[in-house]
Amino acid sequence: MISVVRFGGSNCDRDAARALDAIGVEAEIVWHEDGLPADTDGVVIPGGFSYGDYLRAGAMAARSPVMDDVRDAAESGTPVLGVCNGAQIGCEGGLTPGAFTTNRSARFQCEHVNLRVENAETPWTRAYDAGEVLTIPIAHGEGRFEIPDDELATLEDEDRILFRYCDADGNVTDDANPNGSKGNVAGIVGDAETVAVMMPHPERAALPLLGGTDGRGVLEAFA
Repeated sequence: MISVVRFGGSNCDRDAARALDAIGVEAEIVWHEDGLPADTDGVVIPGGFSYGDYLRAGAMAARSPVMDDVRDAAESGTPVLGVCNGAQIGCEGGLTPGAFTTNRSARFQCEHVNLRVENAETPWTRAYDAGEVLTIPIAHGEGRFEIPDDELATLEDEDRILFRYCDADGNVTDDANPNGSKGNVAGIVGDAETVAVMMPHPERAALPLLGGTDGRGVLEAFA
């Protein structure tokens, strides 16, 4: 069973659960104060505005006791995915390096973007080919990925970058970068490839009724 952690302010938990259900994966929304159920086989930290994004986006939720359970699960090899606000929480909670901060535009942005698959050998990307271009929506005000240059170099050397923002032809350019993320980074894995964070919303591109299914492959890591 996949636990979708709900915080006060989460608003993509039901989307994530429904998208998982659509690929035949049992999912249950779990209130953060209750901790992770013993039968948790995977964890989704969904998007939204946990605690109203006070202090910094994700900073308060990252200090919820449930995150101790999530870190323990991650260390045991349980798949963990943080999406949008969940990515912010994941970085703040030490699941992955880096941080997400205010968009270059200083505005909330809700639009479809193109992503290039950088590493197709992880659980999150095995449904794709390296270099494949996906179209997946974003919806964030603090989606700009920041990380020291040496740490970004480490991510690149260790092939831990999942996706980069690109144009429709797969070119990674500044014009194709919607929020100013360093290196056009849109998603990464942690020390273990079973832990990932990404700013775009794969659950919003997993059902034909939503206009596309390019994000479905990410969720298939839980299948």
